[in-house]
Amino acid sequence: MTMWIIIMWTTLAITGTSLLYLSNRVGKFAWAENITKHNNRYKNTLSVLLVFGLFAAIGIAINYMNAIVCAIYFAMIWLLCDTLFWIFEKLRGQTFQAYYSGFAAIVISILALSYGWYADHHVWKTEYTFFSDKVKNDIKIAMFADSHIGTTFNAEGFAANMDNIQAQNPDILIIAGDFVDDGTSRDDMVKSCEKLGKMQIKNGIYFVFGNHDNGYYGADYRGFSGAELISELQKNNVIVLKDENVSIGDDLYIIGRRDFSVEKEMGGKRKSMKQLMENLDDARYIIAADHQPADYKNQAESGVDLVVSGHTHGGQLFPFNNVGKWIGANDKIYGHEKRNKTDFIVTSGISDWAIKFKTGTKSEYVIINLKPRI
Repeated sequence: MTMWIIIMWTTLAITGTSLLYLSNRVGKFAWAENITKHNNRYKNTLSVLLVFGLFAAIGIAINYMNAIVCAIYFAMIWLLCDTLFWIFEKLRGQTFQAYYSGFAAIVISILALSYGWYADHHVWKTEYTFFSDKVKNDIKIAMFADSHIGTTFNAEGFAANMDNIQAQNPDILIIAGDFVDDGTSRDDMVKSCEKLGKMQIKNGIYFVFGNHDNGYYGADYRGFSGAELISELQKNNVIVLKDENVSIGDDLYIIGRRDFSVEKEMGGKRKSMKQLMENLDDARYIIAADHQPADYKNQAESGVDLVVSGHTHGGQLFPFNNVGKWIGANDKIYGHEKRNKTDFIVTSGISDWAIKFKTGTKSEYVIINLKPRI
């Protein structure tokens, strides 16, 4: 908790510095000089009003988390452009007549954030293939996490994404947590569960909780509780696993873990991987769905074959992709890794939480092809 408080205050300090830096830079444009008739006091006031006004407008239009992202990105790119143009001026031995670095910074910032918006709101397919002596026939598994319904899409958008997954004709669908959020309406939750109930998945849909699914602000805030979410999922034939396993055919087990937040934030307990693996036939392929990628050492030692997770949003923002790993909150941020005989996959998520930009990754659902080793 202390680490996250430090990160919060650091972010606020960087945001304030960014806004002041941008205010100073705006004043370098010729039009600012002309409007204020080269009066520094008027020019500084105009610059501050423009920058802080735009920051407030973005905060009102989207939210202040995204306004912070925009401010920091503009400042980083502007600083980089100023530095590069300063180097060019030194090399050519002459200063530019116009403030070209400022123009370049604005254009590049808009392009970078526009791409980030698209990468967050558009959903790609990411595919992995694993071979194992434990499976006798091909098995196709679809997996997604972090839909946070109501953030980048509502129930209608969720349904469209499920249609894309259905078109892949998977044998199994795993939902690896953060299906909903505190901002998800009851209506969107119910309709999204109903969409899952209409999907034709041969061997079923399996769900594990993420840290947002229970809701941080109580049932009254969003209109439904974690228990009501479970009820709606089960009503639509989704199997909810909370430190439980299910056997699928003769080849496969799926283990669904309680989220790490049960221990980290709620003072509760969840079963260890060793406990969850007890009495399972290790001649079968074993998949563990665990929302947070934060227990790799124990999972690798347990002998589980595959662990699927979300939570990190793939690092979300460049160049801050690996902050979660640097502070020890996550074992991996995105993609595939193998430890001992265990494969690990972390998805960047099919949507997002509060930040509506992905500049360091993109939204996705995952297809996992399990094939017999020939």
